[in-house]
Amino acid sequence: MKFATLDNGTRDGELILVSRDLERWQKARSYPHLQAALDDWGQSQKVLQEQYDLLNDDPSQGTSWAALGGKLLSPLPRAYEWVDGSAYINHIELVRKARGAEPPATLYTDPLVYQGGSGTFLAPTQEIPLRDPEWGLDFESEICVVLNDTPMGTTKAKAGDSIMLLMLCNDVSLRNLIPEELKKGFGFFTSKPSSAFAPIAVTPDELGESFREGRCYLPMKTYLNGELFGDPESGEEMHFSFYDLIEHITKTRSFTAGTILGSGTVSNRDESRGSSCLAEKRMREKLNDGEVKTPFLQENDHIKIEMHDQNGRSIFGAIDQRVKRV
Repeated sequence: MKFATLDNGTRDGELILVSRDLERWQKARSYPHLQAALDDWGQSQKVLQEQYDLLNDDPSQGTSWAALGGKLLSPLPRAYEWVDGSAYINHIELVRKARGAEPPATLYTDPLVYQGGSGTFLAPTQEIPLRDPEWGLDFESEICVVLNDTPMGTTKAKAGDSIMLLMLCNDVSLRNLIPEELKKGFGFFTSKPSSAFAPIAVTPDELGESFREGRCYLPMKTYLNGELFGDPESGEEMHFSFYDLIEHITKTRSFTAGTILGSGTVSNRDESRGSSCLAEKRMREKLNDGEVKTPFLQENDHIKIEMHDQNGRSIFGAIDQRVKRV
C-alpha cells in the first residue's frame, strides 16, 4: 500500500491512499490519520488493503494526484520517536575526516544512532529555514522505516516483523555546529533541526525484491539546483541493515508503533555515483584537490530527493525543497 497525509489544518493531517502509479488518491476509510492506522495495524491492514486494491483496479476511483500540489504533509507530521542510524561506513569515514575526528574503534561492529527531534517535521515541499549561513546548512538523503510495536530484545532474525512502512528523508544538518556540540559529549541537538520526508510511505511489498534482508537495493537520487548531485546504490554498501539497527536500538528498551528509524546518509565508495550530502563532496574535494570548493546551502538553493523503481517510476514521490533565509 501507499499512504500520504493531506494537510487539513490539524496536527496529524488526514490519511489518504495513493494508487501504485501515483495517478490517483482517495481518503482512507475508518482511520483519520496514519498514526491511528499504525496503532491498529493488525486490523487496519485488512481494511485499507481492500480499499487500496479497489483504487488500483478501478480507474474511476479516486481523485487526480497531480491536483494536490503542496497540500501534503509528511506521512507522519509528527512521530513518537525519530531515531537515525549511520549505516554507511563510507559516509562515516568521510564526515569524520571533514571535522577532524577519528572513526570509533567499533565502526564495523556497533551501529551509530542518535535521537532526533520528532515533534515538528517539515512537509515534502516546505522551505528549509536558514537562520545563519555560517552554520553550514546541509541535506542528507536517507531511507527510513516505520516500526510497529517492537519489544526490547528484538533479534535481527525477528526484526523484519517490526517494519510496517518505508519512507525517504532529508535529514537536515548544520555541519558547523556539530563539532563543538559533540565536544560536550552529549550528542547532537541544535545541529539537527527538523527533518523532511517524501510525501508517500509504502509497505515493504511495494518494493518487491528491491527490499530484501533489511536493505533497499535501488539508487537514491539527489538533485541540487536542477543537476544530479548523486545516485548511490542504497543496498550494496549499507553495512548495517535495518534488521541490525533494530536489534541494536532494542538492546535496552522497547519502541512504540510509529517510531521512525533512519538508515543514515546513503553513500558509496565509488565517487562516480556522487554523494547524498554536501559534507561528503566537500571532503572528497579536499582529499583530491587540496581545497574545498562546494559551499553549504544558501538562500534559494533547491534540493530534490527521489527514488525510482526498476521501471523508472517514482516510489515515494519527491522531497522538493528550497532554502529560505529566516
